[in-house]
Amino acid sequence: MATTATAAAGAVTALSLAAQPAAAAPTRTTEARPGDACTAADLGTRHPYIRTTEVSPTITHFKGWYVTEGTTGQQTVSTDTTTVITVSVGLDDTIETSFATEALSNVKATVGLDVKLEYTSTSKESNSVTWNLTQPGYYGFYKGTKKVTGTYGSLNCNRAQQDDGSWALEWTEGSGSGSFTTFTTLEEGAVRCQDSVPADSIMARAQALLDCGSAAARADHPAGEVAPTARQKQVSPAPRPAPADGTSTQRPTASASTTRTALDCSTEAYKIAVPGKPLSWGAPLLADDGVRLRPSSIFSAHLDNWRLCNVTERNGVIEASLWNWGNGGCATVAEQNASTERAVLMTVPCAEDDLQRFYIYRDVPGSSKIGVQNKYTGSMMGYDRYADGEFIRQYSSGRQDGSGTFDLTGV
Repeated sequence: MATTATAAAGAVTALSLAAQPAAAAPTRTTEARPGDACTAADLGTRHPYIRTTEVSPTITHFKGWYVTEGTTGQQTVSTDTTTVITVSVGLDDTIETSFATEALSNVKATVGLDVKLEYTSTSKESNSVTWNLTQPGYYGFYKGTKKVTGTYGSLNCNRAQQDDGSWALEWTEGSGSGSFTTFTTLEEGAVRCQDSVPADSIMARAQALLDCGSAAARADHPAGEVAPTARQKQVSPAPRPAPADGTSTQRPTASASTTRTALDCSTEAYKIAVPGKPLSWGAPLLADDGVRLRPSSIFSAHLDNWRLCNVTERNGVIEASLWNWGNGGCATVAEQNASTERAVLMTVPCAEDDLQRFYIYRDVPGSSKIGVQNKYTGSMMGYDRYADGEFIRQYSSGRQDGSGTFDLTGV
């Protein structure tokens, strides 16, 4: 395993303590936007922000129905499903992570509508519509909702150099962006061609499906169901929207390869420690164990020492593999647990695998505080509680109590 000092080491030197830290930024009190100030406690956190939104009235269930004299009154009609809307955020269509939930909460605040904040689908709704009809005629029985789609970005706290040469912590574009879909509560009703309805409303969309100008709509029918018109037959379930930037529904590649890869590592080793406390990341000796908080001592056998390998830097954010001096493995999130909140950080033989790549967000020069994010999952590293033997885990939004901020100190 190559550990010679190369250009990779040059990128790491940016971590050196070269200046006095700037004053702490104010605590975030509203939804973060790019360029807003953040604090060192935010280095281990991640937040979504909403880039674009679109609200479109959508008919999810529909049935044409003819009512004659003597058949008015309350009618219960089983409608056909026309469009299925499923709540999703990027690749997450279960909405079980804090990042996805926060993204949908931001959508709710942005559009000012009471949208669904959890996994659900309009196909789970009953298709039965009951309505009291007072006039004969050609009706459309419907259920519909306001479908809300759009795109989001991901913000991480990182240092940025100001125009006067000083440094400050700001929310900047991080890893992970994509599209979302959600919807409002379903409404139901019945509408006729001659009814006056608000433009661009759910009812207007249902009235359009009646295809009032067609011969089928103008013809007399016996009471009851009317065969679908040509326009109704054209309606089909809408596909899941693609992200605006074309990157959202694809994560970086991950492979199951266990072949050891020669890494270009820095000569300097580091501890990834809890600021101001003795516990730091300790790699396991056993393959089925995970990285834990451990005290450092002469008996640590370099399991608490890490090297940064194959280092690159983009927009002030370092990307690197974390190679452990003690067991020779690279830090990773197991592929089968990639989408699992609180999955444990492991070490495995090093390979060309984005599950083994991490983004490192840094405090201003003069401070060694960092946040660590897995490239493939987008989740931040942290721990449930400060205790000897506690696992290092991934959290989709990080740990909001600051326990995802660590010290990267040379040893």
